[in-house]
Formats: sequence, C-alpha cells, structure tokens
Amino acid sequence: MSTTRDEIQATVAANAGVHFNELVRESAFAPGQIQYHVRRLIDDERVVSDQFYGQTHYYPPTYDAWERGALALFRRETAREIIVFLIEHGEETVTPTAVVDELDIARSTLEWHLTRLEECSVVEKHYDERGRVSVQLAHPERTGHLLSKVTPTGPERLVDRFTRLVDTLLDGAE
Repeated sequence: MSTTRDEIQATVAANAGVHFNELVRESAFAPGQIQYHVRRLIDDERVVSDQFYGQTHYYPPTYDAWERGALALFRRETAREIIVFLIEHGEETVTPTAVVDELDIARSTLEWHLTRLEECSVVEKHYDERGRVSVQLAHPERTGHLLSKVTPTGPERLVDRFTRLVDTLLDGAE
C-alpha cells in the first residue's frame, strides 16, 4: 500500500465530505497525484465520491447517501448556521422570516439553502391552511451528530460571506 494513498485516505476520513480542491489545499501532494490515488482508493472501495452542487466530494465508505448529501451542505457556513438555528429551536417549526431575521441573511440566500437542505431530506417544509411556510429538521438527532463532524474551511467561509455581501448589496438596490 502506498503511503501517499494512506495519507489521502486519512485526510478523507478526518474530513468526510471534503471536495477535491480542498483536498489539494490540505495536502502536500500535487493535484495529479491526488487524482491518481483517489481513483485507486475509489476502485479499492476505501473512499466513496459523490457530486453535489458542481463539486466532487469524498467520504469514507461508511457514510450513506443521506449523510453524504448532508455533509456536502454542512461544509457551507450559511447552511450550518441555519441548521444550528433549527437545532436550537428543537421540535418547534420556525418561519423563514424568523431565520432571516436571526441570521441576518437575504431571503433568497435562505431559500437557496432550504431548497438544497429539503432535497437532501435534512429539513422539512410545512404549509398551514393559509399557505404559510414553516421549517424544521427532518432528523434532529442524526443531523446534530453529523453536524459535529464538519468544520467549514476558510475558502468555503469566504464563498458564503461573499454571497451574503452581494445579497446585502442587491437588497439595498431595490
């Protein structure tokens, strides 16, 4: 077994859901080396890859499809903040307006994240008789446990913060 391959596998195990660019940044190896060894790890079923939102993410094979989708989203700072807000509110459903107000994000940013979180069955949207929306976690215990395994990296945080800045500027232009 290759030491390089073992190191890459260890990085994936410690950072489940890591995407290729971040794997390159976290590693001392060249992108071509990482591609070669990741392919071998996938062939040997020691690593699993999945595509989410334009990026390939890597996971230990013990993660199921739901966990892989959730972890890919949890790497985004805003998605994590939304989830933490919902965890803090426990079993109660909350309105999107409450989330927007508390997190100080644009409604469009919230909707983008809620749509993806709903697609991955992390959150559920509920509609009352008047068509008003509320949201809550679909699997609170599972989500809380999985959330503790991910810390967004600097570049991931910058992307989210840039998105928030643009949304804020666009809101001010209306």
